[in-house]
Amino acid sequence: MDKLVKKYAKKLSAAGLAEKRGPLSPLVGGLDDILVWNRKGPETEVLEQVFKGLNINSLVFLRPKAPHDRIIRFLAQDALDTNGLIQPKDCETRTFLHDLPVVNQFSADKIIKALKIRKTVVISVAEDDPDFAGTAIIAHGTVSPEQGFVVASSVCFACFVKFFADYLEELQLGRASQESHDLFDTLLPDLAPNLVSGKPEMPGLAKGPFSTEEQIYAAIVQAGRKTVEYNLVDSYFGNLSYCRDNILYISQTGSSLDELEGCIDPVPLDGSSSAGLTASSELTAHIETIAQTGCRAILHGHPKFSVILSMDCDPKEKALCDQRDHCHTRCPKKRFIDQVPIVPGEVGTGPTGLCNTLPKAFGNLNHVIVYGHGVFTLGTNDFNQAFATLVAVETNCRITYFKKVQQLRKDLKT
Repeated sequence: MDKLVKKYAKKLSAAGLAEKRGPLSPLVGGLDDILVWNRKGPETEVLEQVFKGLNINSLVFLRPKAPHDRIIRFLAQDALDTNGLIQPKDCETRTFLHDLPVVNQFSADKIIKALKIRKTVVISVAEDDPDFAGTAIIAHGTVSPEQGFVVASSVCFACFVKFFADYLEELQLGRASQESHDLFDTLLPDLAPNLVSGKPEMPGLAKGPFSTEEQIYAAIVQAGRKTVEYNLVDSYFGNLSYCRDNILYISQTGSSLDELEGCIDPVPLDGSSSAGLTASSELTAHIETIAQTGCRAILHGHPKFSVILSMDCDPKEKALCDQRDHCHTRCPKKRFIDQVPIVPGEVGTGPTGLCNTLPKAFGNLNHVIVYGHGVFTLGTNDFNQAFATLVAVETNCRITYFKKVQQLRKDLKT
């Protein structure tokens, strides 16, 4: 357990979500025969009371660093002024987190109450509080510290997406607050290095087609790791697959894309094996996409600005739409970012499942954006083309987003 708590504390810092060392670095606790922490900290006194009040074996305490700290503090204050909940609309939040409860005290009782009904709680306390000041995310696990790591990093992703998506919609409605303008402006320096139109250097992935299982496994592991390194996925969400000789090699459900060794399932397309039971929940969408397009490789990531722009809809049109409460599964409008189609769809095989909406959307393209969910890209023989396309789509969405905001703010001043 000692190794695990240290591992996931380091992963949170490596992902840029927290400081690497010092009092603002993550605190991760794990309970086996004894309770161990990755480091000492004054917060453990309260957090150990949380362990006693819940049936859990691990806990993550994360003080997010910029830009997430300011974003989460802003959203948390709004939640405290209203219903006590941050309510993101991205797919992962809808599916796994539902909403994010907020409390204004670093209190074991309040934390326990929130964690009994949700996987996480956001703490937001005034900066002048003598006992505890600032913003933090607390998430728990019942099996491994990995669960808390996944949830805490997903909260950062969801809040990032929510703020920028909400801000764009508020600008379109002409009701963006001065506080949201100010926050947006303070965030720009952190985002400025990414606002470039030049092509980022590609990692040089293994070249296919691959002739052995060993080559396929190695290529999937390499592409998954690079997808995480390039910040094209949040926590562990996302998946990859490669098809050869009617066998689809696909990452397992719940697997971390930067640790796919031993987490890849070979699934026969003729259904002759039960290997697909542990495969990605989007297995059927992958199978149908391969049948539709003839590609070998599929890469699915969750780059932030692709997700943000996928949810962009003219709010005046949306107000009149009879599916406005089901945009993520039943959006009736054909929507695009430039020429990239945006499709609705949910994980699974139901009538609105991605297996029905995604494959037919590719046409002559090798990339499709799913509403609130991310980007699927294809490779003819390996992951090089799919990876480069994923980077290009996100770069274009990032640039497009800030151009739209710039124009809307300019229009407001005239």
